[in-house]
Amino acid sequence: MPKSYLVCRADELNDGDRRVVSCDGVEVGVFKVDGQFVAWHNECPHREGPVCQGRIYQRVVEPIAGDGTVRTLAYDERVTNIVCSWHGYEFDLKTGINQGSDKIRLRKAKLEEKDGNIYVAV
Repeated sequence: MPKSYLVCRADELNDGDRRVVSCDGVEVGVFKVDGQFVAWHNECPHREGPVCQGRIYQRVVEPIAGDGTVRTLAYDERVTNIVCSWHGYEFDLKTGINQGSDKIRLRKAKLEEKDGNIYVAV
């Protein structure tokens, strides 16, 4: 049976915040994205890098002009990504899905909100 670990009080995390905790050696990242909590194992599926400690930002899109050139970058405000600092793999923080292939995804950790606290189980 999985053991539960206290992460923090739910009101300590604002949108865009994270906590990375060690659960007897297994690291888990807890994030608050658009008002909801999600938890992922801190291990990138590419090369096992510490993905939960990567940069968080809105998904980058490249608007292509009619002539096929890209003149600027834009951000998709509907999707919040995390980028693994080792090799740049990007994942949607809500779904855990890689931006390049839906077959590559983060491993979800069990999360529970109880009595105003956030717990994860591994």
